[in-house]
Amino acid sequence: MSDYVASGFVRVRLDLSYDGKEFSGWARQREQRTVQGELESALRTVLRLAEPVELTVAGRTDSGVHARGQVAHVDLPAEVWAEHSEKLLRRLAGRLPHDVRVWRVGEAPAAFNARFSAIWRRYAYRVTDHVGGVDPLLRGHVLWHDWPLDVEAMNEASAVLLGEHDFAAYCKRREGATTIRTLQRFRWERGADGVVTASVRADAFCHNMVRSLVGALLFVGDGHRGVEWPGKVLAAGVRDSAVHVVRPHGLTLEEVGYPADGELAARNLAARNKRTLPGAGCC
Repeated sequence: MSDYVASGFVRVRLDLSYDGKEFSGWARQREQRTVQGELESALRTVLRLAEPVELTVAGRTDSGVHARGQVAHVDLPAEVWAEHSEKLLRRLAGRLPHDVRVWRVGEAPAAFNARFSAIWRRYAYRVTDHVGGVDPLLRGHVLWHDWPLDVEAMNEASAVLLGEHDFAAYCKRREGATTIRTLQRFRWERGADGVVTASVRADAFCHNMVRSLVGALLFVGDGHRGVEWPGKVLAAGVRDSAVHVVRPHGLTLEEVGYPADGELAARNLAARNKRTLPGAGCC
């Protein structure tokens, strides 16, 4: 995966959203309906390309997870971009299924990389503790938790998790991948409609991290665990059987942040470096 565009090509950024209910996640899979598969097929069709295209995405969402502010890029032959750029958005609207939409397309700086240039991703997880359940019009995007939630206690417990840590206790490990992340925001708010929304922002997330964090904090909110418990789980550094990965439909990728154009190349390099915590031994 190159950080720079090959000669004769243009790097194109796409800003998009999708309802994840009927998708088996972002990443292309054989015989499974995925967001990447639908988008790449649509692009190849409307651009009349002989060869398949390959999208690079800011964050590979899991099956059932939604996105409001997803970002991807694709490298297109310069002559193809020149011919189709002005009509591409409208043609994609006519070709894509109704549960995925591209809102903006445009030429990106040569060093832009949708994945490695990102300096943060922000997710929202929505849950309601209303005794009657979830509003039927929101059922595909809000989890029902059948216990009253103490938002103040959840925020107290969340604050301890902020900063750079090894989140191994809240991640599904992947071979060769670090679980060190910087959690920049983890805040709960109850809206006028009673829906409690967690806003979770980090430089990056490891697999199942947001849904595991939410699962732990719901246990604090409903009184099954004390406010100190999520911090103790983090410090232990191992998966705790009491930490449940909550269902995906309450989770939405809301926004992805990028640095100024002049800082893209440096960010790409930094994002590829495997991190260790200060004071960690090397041997």
